[in-house]
Amino acid sequence: MSLHMIKLCVGVSEVEWLETRAASGQPLVVHTRMTPKRAAEIEDGGSLYWVIKGSIACRQPIVDITTLGEGKESRCEITLEPRVIRTAPMARRPFQGWRYFEPKDAPADIDTLDAGEAPDELVRQLRELGAW
Repeated sequence: MSLHMIKLCVGVSEVEWLETRAASGQPLVVHTRMTPKRAAEIEDGGSLYWVIKGSIACRQPIVDITTLGEGKESRCEITLEPRVIRTAPMARRPFQGWRYFEPKDAPADIDTLDAGEAPDELVRQLRELGAW
């Protein structure tokens, strides 16, 4: 089972910003100071879950984790797929850096949620707003 990461998306107020950036087709590279010790588990199908304005809003699959440099000069680059997958909103308190995120704790992708008896138009509008 793969392991995920969770990170604050600082300075971004809407998922659309990430989607616009992803539309270029270029992989997104996230720079961090520390390399995850469990990188092999994360690269085996893990995703980076983004917290936007106090709520997990979306995820991007992780393609590669690379450590550059050595010693105090080292840093980590996390390469993400240019695909943004919206998730069911889940409140998260602020934290620094990134955290490991177990699959059992991760919110479901919006596309996989069952709408139940809700009218199709209402479900479509809620999904567009990121509320479903």
